[in-house]
Amino acid sequence: MPGFILPIAFIFLIFLSACSFSKKTTLQYLETAETKQYDMIAVPGVPFTENGWDSTMKARVYWSKFLFDKGIAKNVMYSGSSVYSPYYEGEIMAMYAIAIGIPRENVFAETKAEHSTENIYYCTEKAKKMGFKTVALATDPFQAKQLKRFVRVKIGKETGIIPIVFDSLRKMQPYMSNPQIDYTTAYNKDFIPLKERESFWKRFRGTMGKNIDPAAY
Repeated sequence: MPGFILPIAFIFLIFLSACSFSKKTTLQYLETAETKQYDMIAVPGVPFTENGWDSTMKARVYWSKFLFDKGIAKNVMYSGSSVYSPYYEGEIMAMYAIAIGIPRENVFAETKAEHSTENIYYCTEKAKKMGFKTVALATDPFQAKQLKRFVRVKIGKETGIIPIVFDSLRKMQPYMSNPQIDYTTAYNKDFIPLKERESFWKRFRGTMGKNIDPAAY
């Protein structure tokens, strides 16, 4: 039995690597983004609890600040409904973004998306309705790779993809803070967890972008 552990673990690591952009690829995407300036970047949400933001949310919010400070993004839209916790993810992340220094007038929230495909779709639709023309997806390398085909096919080839470059994020780490926010303002009193509202197959379809409401925005 122990003899099978190493091969299985190795195969699992290969699988994970195949599901995420490599360090070299993330750098290439950033280099491409540095030649452009997007009206809006879309940042997918992360569930929030009263314990505060977790490392994934913190990474995505600080990455958006990095892109804003570099002039790659003129504005930022955080996307996410109250999916697995009773707090609107988009609003929570927007509050953190303002707290760490992104100007309030450049921060927006989208609160209808319940799946990652909906995050980028609804952000793009809402941004365009608001008069913004160019949009890019900004998230971690794993999620960025999972959404790459959907972005190209369903959103448009002109939509940018800017996965997190963790080396750049680490340079910011000494200056990262953990601000306090009034998360109660993002509470959904009618919250029902997604797993109680949708079957596995409907959630799977949502992950594939099959539950999108074209009339949402």
